[in-house]
Amino acid sequence: MPKFKPNSRLYYGWYIAAALAVTETVSWGIVYYAFTVFITPMETELGWSRSQLTGGFSLALLVAGVMAFPVGTWIDRHGARWLMTTGSILAGLLVMAWSQVADLATFYLIWAGLGVCMAAILYEPAFAVIATWFVRRRSAALAIITFAAGLASTIFVPLSDMLLRNFGWRQSVLTLGIFLAATTIPLHALVLRRRPADLGLLPDGEANALQPATATIHFSLSDALHTRFFWLLTLAFSLAYLASNAIRVHFIPFLIDSGMDASAAALASGSIGVMQVAGRLVFAPLDARFSGRIMVAAVFALQAAGMFVLLAGGASPLAVGVFVVVFGAAYGAQTLARASIIAELFGSLHYGRISSVMALFLTLALTAAPVGAGLVYDRFGSYQPVLMLVIILALAASSLIALAKPEKRTSVEQAASGEAFTGTGG
Repeated sequence: MPKFKPNSRLYYGWYIAAALAVTETVSWGIVYYAFTVFITPMETELGWSRSQLTGGFSLALLVAGVMAFPVGTWIDRHGARWLMTTGSILAGLLVMAWSQVADLATFYLIWAGLGVCMAAILYEPAFAVIATWFVRRRSAALAIITFAAGLASTIFVPLSDMLLRNFGWRQSVLTLGIFLAATTIPLHALVLRRRPADLGLLPDGEANALQPATATIHFSLSDALHTRFFWLLTLAFSLAYLASNAIRVHFIPFLIDSGMDASAAALASGSIGVMQVAGRLVFAPLDARFSGRIMVAAVFALQAAGMFVLLAGGASPLAVGVFVVVFGAAYGAQTLARASIIAELFGSLHYGRISSVMALFLTLALTAAPVGAGLVYDRFGSYQPVLMLVIILALAASSLIALAKPEKRTSVEQAASGEAFTGTGG
């Protein structure tokens, strides 16, 4: 890779954002979204039940949540470059191993390992990198990554299905594993750098090596955990994740129960993914003009509004259309909102660990939401109580953020990105 010159016209952080846009799209598409395509053929060939198969994927999500804190700690201390590179190597090998699996125990071991890889290569480490390299342009950089990765299912679900129809599930998974390794390993290894200071820069590329470092307010992990606002923020996002994931998973069954054709219901559900991308495009410029607290509260309120339209209008075309637009945009912006407000209020120096603590609780919420909604549906035989409950949860999340006041730091720490202007990338 050519040596980077600090006086290059384009800030190096944008090269990092572009590389992560590619690797996040490929990683999400293969490690996360492609699994659903291969459930039926694996069920047919291996004779395992659907719950046994999806149990492996659920195990991966739980392991990823448990690994969030150690991964965040590593990133804060050493940077994400070699962590994400190693994660990509292991992910590629494990996906290839998945293509050869013959017994359930090995299948679960593979997916437990992929859970570790998820923690090392998906959004959490990527967002930590962006939090270090950007301040004023952080939302734009995050939007680049999540805009691309928002299309992961749109790209890789049809691609996986095409491979399946032509080559069978084993050859298809093997091909995807090779592609995952070939694309993500070199980009993580060759493009990522620990911090701007390693290239004689400050965040956003607005200063050069001759300018003094700027002082930025940063919370340590201990400081953040001792603030009331961090726990209110965690509670609010947990409530919002409970609400949004419950309705996201049960959206198709709700529409079918309401009389909509299954194919039309699937199309409506898929349209939410398109609106997620649109929501992220809208969020980025607005986040630069308004505080993170206002933006997060607005995102949660929009989710509640979309759910209310569905409750009031049922499966009518107008109600479903409005819901898809409003909820989809808010659902997409939610990903950006969390990364942005953590970096804005707690700084980037300990972002990895602070974000990972919240991620532990959000993993529990994401895991519990579909099951909880299913239990409510089974109890009442209708999705109306589910919709009322998720609206309450989303409104409670919005109110918590709107009414809570972040604590102020009276001292500052030197930003990691500006504490030195010598050394090589890590």
